[in-house]
Amino acid sequence: MSWFGRLFGRPQEEDEQLDAAEEEETIFTPPVVRQRGIQLPRFQGTASDKARTGVDSKIEQIRFRLRNAFTPSRPVLDPGMFAGRRSLLTHVIRSIEDQQLHVVLFGARGIGKTSTLHILCQIAKDARYVVRYTSCGEQVHFDDMFRAVLDDIPLLYHADYEPTADEIEEGLTFSSLIGDAPLTVGQVSEILARISGTRLLIVLDEFDRVHAPEFRQQIAELIKNLSDRASRVQLVIAGVASNLNEIIEQIPSIRRNILGIPVPVMNTEELTELIRIGEKESGLRFSPEAAKLVCELANGLPYLAGLICLHSGLTALDRHNSIVSDIDVWTGVRHAFEEINLRLSPATQHQIDMAIKAGHGEDLRILTRSALRAGGLAIPDQIEESSGARNPDGVELARLANDFQLLTPLPKDPLNAYIFADEGAPLYFWMREADQRAADAIAGKRSEPLKSGGVRLARPVT
Repeated sequence: MSWFGRLFGRPQEEDEQLDAAEEEETIFTPPVVRQRGIQLPRFQGTASDKARTGVDSKIEQIRFRLRNAFTPSRPVLDPGMFAGRRSLLTHVIRSIEDQQLHVVLFGARGIGKTSTLHILCQIAKDARYVVRYTSCGEQVHFDDMFRAVLDDIPLLYHADYEPTADEIEEGLTFSSLIGDAPLTVGQVSEILARISGTRLLIVLDEFDRVHAPEFRQQIAELIKNLSDRASRVQLVIAGVASNLNEIIEQIPSIRRNILGIPVPVMNTEELTELIRIGEKESGLRFSPEAAKLVCELANGLPYLAGLICLHSGLTALDRHNSIVSDIDVWTGVRHAFEEINLRLSPATQHQIDMAIKAGHGEDLRILTRSALRAGGLAIPDQIEESSGARNPDGVELARLANDFQLLTPLPKDPLNAYIFADEGAPLYFWMREADQRAADAIAGKRSEPLKSGGVRLARPVT
């Protein structure tokens, strides 16, 4: 059953057909509201995350907990739910604390940058840093952003004010020192240079979304000024990119003041930790075969691992079992692909179909696997070298760019790299291939009895 069917249930006239199909597959039908002979879907629980009266409590408790165990649609905010990345966090913290550098984190979408930043912010707050986190947008303005930053800093930390000053007693902030005129880089630099008794960490996430060259230039100048003044302020900037130059293009004079840190894909040990944390939180358990399959299909992306785990867990619950099997994972992959399929433009999907028909299917398999691990980047001489697979040469990459508009040459790149024109294309193609594998696996096992074990949960009352 598709995710749409699982959410909205089935008409009453299909009940008998579903009962007949239960020998092959156990399907969970959400509770419905019956009014004047019409069945409407309803929420399975209340807004307080409690199961409705008459609904089996065991399965619903696990279902509610599963929603918080794997959260692909939002970043990890709870340090207890944060898997892996310890070496990355250590590197960032030492760069900030010991070297007093400004840091640029870059990597592919879904690699875990935002989750890492939120955990970093909590660690910094524990060390009594003043922290300002901002997710950048296309129309971000320097004045608006730094008025908000200054409003977060108590005047207590200004070097020119005594702790007993009236302004301190009133609870004023640094924003009381500025007027209504638009802030300039020079003004902000001078004000932030007066911070004393604490340190300020400014985190700018999604920096690649900023299209205004003026804002990028202002941030570059601010970094330069803060470094020249030995200010107790540091910036951490993050965005989707394959290298440092794509994130900040206008700071050649301050390269010694910043450190670019690529966010790597997760290894199998880290992905396994992600699954184990989710198991503990949800009450489900993944069989060894299921956990291994998730790690393989995730291709190092925590977003993809979380998405597959969530749908796999829901699939296991739909058949009222507490253990996720490999067939649950394959079914979860199919639901996940339905989700991802809707996010890519029909035009790009058509171009991928045309490229496959023209014999470029294997090239796309190699390129997408590489691109998901390298921020969308495709380098002719370095694609999948360790795998021993056939590497598309520059001619093949050029054909995918010119004939099918799937790739775009990266300007002025010394390695003649390409990047996918639609950043969603690599994930789509990867999951499209996984979906086909899932269809074959499910078809091959449909006639076999499902080896589940674990706790068989009672069917809910509908």
